[in-house]
Amino acid sequence: MKKLIYLAIAAILLSFSAASCSKYLDQAPDGKISLEEVWSDYDKTMYYLNTCYANLPTKSLQYFFWTRGPVNWCDDSWDADDLDVNWAASALLYNGTASASSHPVWDVGGTVENSYWTKYFESIRKCAMFIKYADPAVVGSSSEYSRWIAEAKLLRAYYYAELLSWFGCGLPIIDEPYSYTDDFSQVKRASYYDVVQFIIKDCDDAIACPDMPFRITSAGENRRMSKSLAWAIKSRMSLFAASPLYNEGNNYWKEAYDINKAALAALEQNGFKLYDKINIPGTWDADIAHLPNRYAKIYNEYFNNSQAVSETPADMETIFQLANGAWDVANVDCIGAICGYKTGTCPSQELVDAYETTDGQPVLNLAKPYNDEQHLQPNYNTANTLYDPQNPYANRDPRFYATIYYNGSKRYCTWGMGAASNSFENKGQGNNWRGSRTIATWARWEQNGTIHDECEGIMGWNINGRTFTRTGYYERKFAHPNSDHANLTLSGADHKDYRLAEIILNCAEAAFESGNEAEARALTNRVRARVGMPGIPASVTGNDLRLRIRNERRVEFALEGNRYFDLRRWQTPDGDLSATDHWVTAAYITCHVDDKGNVTGYTYDRHIIKERQCYTNKYLKVAIPLSEVNNMLAVTGEDWQNPGW
Repeated sequence: MKKLIYLAIAAILLSFSAASCSKYLDQAPDGKISLEEVWSDYDKTMYYLNTCYANLPTKSLQYFFWTRGPVNWCDDSWDADDLDVNWAASALLYNGTASASSHPVWDVGGTVENSYWTKYFESIRKCAMFIKYADPAVVGSSSEYSRWIAEAKLLRAYYYAELLSWFGCGLPIIDEPYSYTDDFSQVKRASYYDVVQFIIKDCDDAIACPDMPFRITSAGENRRMSKSLAWAIKSRMSLFAASPLYNEGNNYWKEAYDINKAALAALEQNGFKLYDKINIPGTWDADIAHLPNRYAKIYNEYFNNSQAVSETPADMETIFQLANGAWDVANVDCIGAICGYKTGTCPSQELVDAYETTDGQPVLNLAKPYNDEQHLQPNYNTANTLYDPQNPYANRDPRFYATIYYNGSKRYCTWGMGAASNSFENKGQGNNWRGSRTIATWARWEQNGTIHDECEGIMGWNINGRTFTRTGYYERKFAHPNSDHANLTLSGADHKDYRLAEIILNCAEAAFESGNEAEARALTNRVRARVGMPGIPASVTGNDLRLRIRNERRVEFALEGNRYFDLRRWQTPDGDLSATDHWVTAAYITCHVDDKGNVTGYTYDRHIIKERQCYTNKYLKVAIPLSEVNNMLAVTGEDWQNPGW
């Protein structure tokens, strides 16, 4: 079989939006080639399938201006570019500057992460066209034809899943491609649940195809569709359909549980497992990696290496990895002082609060984490005896150390910026100095009882300047230990869009919600065991167990984007995000020094960054583009817009 290559031939591209009645639907572009010619030629048929792949997202740092998009649009983090790039998505969302005619989630330029409604429906129609018109006689090989059809169906399922995740509403089901002569006034939106059922059917057809591989093992076929991805999409979307925001008052948890249990069994029977050992000890076991234990090393190594495509890869946790998401993380999404450019993702104090201590106790009371609206008064878990608010980073879950740079942690690299004149921890370190530097994120310093309202000069907490941290923390999860000012070739890994840990925790949530608490606890404990965390004890039941499972998702998927969608689907249709996304806080740290300028200790407090406006009810779902809504209103008489927009 000829290898699929991602080659877009302009002569066979068809532009389509399901909510538009374009007069060009059935015309060959520019009249250069007819669709009949496409379907009568093997190569052109193959290339048409390639165009069905063209709108797969990249995620990772490929949101506009090298940001992590939804990671920064929830309570996981704050975007340090909110002031310097105040016309980009994060700043606009923080300020509540969003509308149906220009919504920051999809109305941005210079990136593949935009125009979701138009692009995904365009690809859905292409998939439907391929399924209907690809000629088995032209393809020749029955096995190749069946695999191609299965790929087109699974791609359609993927795009529908992305639309449901962002827009959260019922959608038209395009099983048969629309043509120009169709009566668009009869186009109807299926319910969220029915669209998920359509997704599941496409996934099931792909799984049933004997010629679709369970996973891709040849580098030449990297990122092609597979049965493992079909199971993963079923897992996620069945969970979403059962969630309060989307279930329309129905209980679909047993269905979600059955699907997730089957998905987990199928994946594990075919060799998928959690990444659980150090495979590159020269990098991650080295002292200069500054990772405190084996578990932190394993976890950080996993997220800094793209999955190899082979029969026996070291990474058998990743189910589907997107392309081209890796970027120069040290330059745009880590500690700004490494290269002197920008910090990017700043983990929030709320995320830091979510990491348990090593005895498995939450730091805060998960039922009511804060005693005030603005999160300045933490409501500590009285059962936790290890946590000290004035030594807050000791004895924490290993994933904390693998994910976040905090005050007092260290990084070894070549530093593009010399240490500041008031950097008491890093005296005398000039530009391009190579060595271990203490991360100093304090906001002010004290000497002999006098407070100096001056942050550490290049790394401290500061609301002005993109090299600084907005929160007192920096992203570490995707920052390769050897990447620095002198070596940007070690970029972050491509985005791991679906991975086994998610399927396990999806199954755990569905098991709990369908009444199988013991199984839910056991599944959650499997993910915890991978990083050496104690299991959740059997004494934790009911809503306390639900909160622990949800917190486990937060910690395990920190800074990956899952939290944005989880917070929404857990809400009811009349709910909002005021408890989580309205206020996001920072660590406010005072550095104490003696007469000689030596650090004697730190005092830890909390500080509001600023009030976010993207927390109200309408932000549970993204606005459908106004032009599309107006088109369908004119044709069908139905207003398709999401609430509040």
